[in-house]
Amino acid sequence: MENMSEVVLWVHDLEVWYDDIQAVRSISFEVRRGEIFSLIGGNGAGKTSTLRAISGICKFRGDISFMGKNLVGIPAEAIVARGLAHVPEGRGIFGNLTVSENLRLGAWVRKDRQAVAADLERVMKIFPRLQERLQQQAGTLSGGEQQMLALGRAIMSGPQMLLLDEPSMGIAPLLVREIYRVLAEINRMGVSILLVEQNANLALRIANRAGLLETGQLVLTGSGEELLGAPRIQEVYLGA
Repeated sequence: MENMSEVVLWVHDLEVWYDDIQAVRSISFEVRRGEIFSLIGGNGAGKTSTLRAISGICKFRGDISFMGKNLVGIPAEAIVARGLAHVPEGRGIFGNLTVSENLRLGAWVRKDRQAVAADLERVMKIFPRLQERLQQQAGTLSGGEQQMLALGRAIMSGPQMLLLDEPSMGIAPLLVREIYRVLAEINRMGVSILLVEQNANLALRIANRAGLLETGQLVLTGSGEELLGAPRIQEVYLGA
């Protein structure tokens, strides 16, 4: 655990099991303050299970620390309160509530009302589409707009770090570019990001550092640029 002053998230020997099936096989990595770390890999590689373990949604073996504090045995709501927000695959918004209600639910663990109001104003600037639809039911939004809402709701929790699971899935290419522009902007605000993506090209281009997961094992790590140029990734994930 060297240079832990720079490390926001530390994962060591993480294993995730579902009954007799091992989804994640003793992986270790860290995410440093202010960086984007991308985990890429195909379906069933263990990417989502890794995020679920970190955010306290599923049981795991191994060690996970966030902001220098152990997360083993900590319930999911307490992890959110510590500053770690998870945007799951499928977005997880409340379709029967309005956009405004969804956003305010994101801040339910916070007591700092002035800061919450400032974050709501920030979300409106980042996502002008949401401002136009504040009283609209979230379930009537397009896929891309729902992803924006999921990101906006995560920002409302006041996170030090975001866990993002497949933010480009099921979204029109034009809106995918917009989502990734926003991710870069959120990162510039000082929020560290752990990004899980099947779209290796997008994920590696935005990443400071990255890792390749295959059948639950972390088989390659390096800078985003290094992984973009790696022969295996070029051949299997970029179609070169």
